[in-house]
Amino acid sequence: MSKPWDQWTWQEIEIGGVLTEPGTARQYRTGDWRSLYPVWDKNRCIKCGVCWTVCPEAGISEEPDGYFEMNDYCKGCGICAKECVTGCITMVQEEKL
Repeated sequence: MSKPWDQWTWQEIEIGGVLTEPGTARQYRTGDWRSLYPVWDKNRCIKCGVCWTVCPEAGISEEPDGYFEMNDYCKGCGICAKECVTGCITMVQEEKL
């Protein structure tokens, strides 16, 4: 596997920015730029998995106890909150660290 993108120097980049090997977002936390994130109320959650099913970015993971949580790939789009059948997901403003 290639080294992370932030360790490349400009001299190492192919002319024209040509990609010489396939990439993957698994190497990066692609949800870092979101402004909102989902919060689950586990008292209202029925573990149906609709949120996981409708997430377009695989930003939700199932926990061992059957509940769902966002992961590092969540973009904060809010589709999970909109489609949640019990309304247990709310979108909260991301705080800057």
